[in-house]
Amino acid sequence: MTANEKRLHRDAGLILKAALRAAHAGNAVRRYLRKVRNVVQVGGVRYDLRNFDRVFFLGIGKASVAMAAAVAEIVGPELQGGLVITKHGHGGKLPKTLRLIESAHPVPDAAGAQAASEVIAFLRELNARDLLIVTVSGGASALLPAPVPPITLEQKGRTTDLLLKAGADIFELNAVRKHLSLLKGGQLAALAYPATVVSLLLSDVIGDPLDVIGSGLTAPDPSTFAEATSVIDRYGLWKRIPASVRARLEGGRVGKFPETPKPSDPLFDTVQNLVVGSSRLALTAAAEEANRLGYKPLILSSTMQGETREVARVHAEILREVRNSGSPLAPPACLLSGGETTVTVRGSGKGGRNQEFALSAAIAIEGLRDVLVASAGTDGTDGPTDAAGARADGGTMRRAEALGYDLRDHLERNDSYSVFEALGDLIKTGPTGTNVMDVHLLLAR
Repeated sequence: MTANEKRLHRDAGLILKAALRAAHAGNAVRRYLRKVRNVVQVGGVRYDLRNFDRVFFLGIGKASVAMAAAVAEIVGPELQGGLVITKHGHGGKLPKTLRLIESAHPVPDAAGAQAASEVIAFLRELNARDLLIVTVSGGASALLPAPVPPITLEQKGRTTDLLLKAGADIFELNAVRKHLSLLKGGQLAALAYPATVVSLLLSDVIGDPLDVIGSGLTAPDPSTFAEATSVIDRYGLWKRIPASVRARLEGGRVGKFPETPKPSDPLFDTVQNLVVGSSRLALTAAAEEANRLGYKPLILSSTMQGETREVARVHAEILREVRNSGSPLAPPACLLSGGETTVTVRGSGKGGRNQEFALSAAIAIEGLRDVLVASAGTDGTDGPTDAAGARADGGTMRRAEALGYDLRDHLERNDSYSVFEALGDLIKTGPTGTNVMDVHLLLAR
């Protein structure tokens, strides 16, 4: 690796760290939640605590511990209790009034199902004199699974897995999951009614739609059973999904089961939903750090989506243009994008969408001098691995081949982890306390 390549790798690490600091979930909460004497202010809405007998907390998602700590710090002794559900290994220190439950992501487990049962029982005890502060962050859908009987956790998981492997995006996935659940699609808010609900959302979804973040636990659901069935149709999965799921969706489409709560439902009169953090925040901080390091920064998009390997190739071609013509920026340049791409799984290899992004880009930029591509999940995890993502430069393919790795073969088998592990180019951050989708970073010196 050349001196310039080493510098690019170092700078990429510093830029990604800046993005993670800015998007930290605790900081996001502190920007929007205030308390002055007896009044809690959320955004522009004021809640006089003298109008409530009890204040409770419910945190769900991979960043819920950081968000819970911030809420407890701000609200103080008036916060009487609550539950915090996060991913295994993402726990941390919490006030004694809050109980931590860890469950699995991305594949739900029995601990998540038990957590959902406890949450449902907790919500049913609330009344009109209660204030419930909810935080939702990435992974909430999987961490709190509550399938509608007789659908089992395994059957719902099987359906989710089929959709993911078929390449369904988060909008399609949630349209189906919300209609198989007791909590998603506004049903958590319905169970909390008539309590007042304040929901602080850390967005890990393109465009920050309230009904899709965390599968819209506290937001009205505009999707329908008809839309859910059309997703199954689109991917040709009717014969492969479990019979119980098929019966639920088909029954709902003909009116046999009630729809999820819609925007006109009066239960939402006492619910406030507020997005407190998103991809744009992380990208802006990354751009500022890149500028400090001497690069000219440009944010390409905060809503990037599509097939991972194809999106990576497009990014690589933009980087090639920067190197060859100085357009849209002349080196030293830092181009950034954020969003959430999808991987159509064809092989049985180990990796995640960010590692696959770097692998596809590595092939496309082979031989290009003084450039680097990095991609990382802001939550610190990428697929079922211990890495957040990976880095690749113009010499990655050459170095991998010297070790016996055929990058094109590994890409076809969705096996990116082993390549970058051997090269020492995995990005490992551990749990980050945030989750605002992915950051893609292009550097040219």
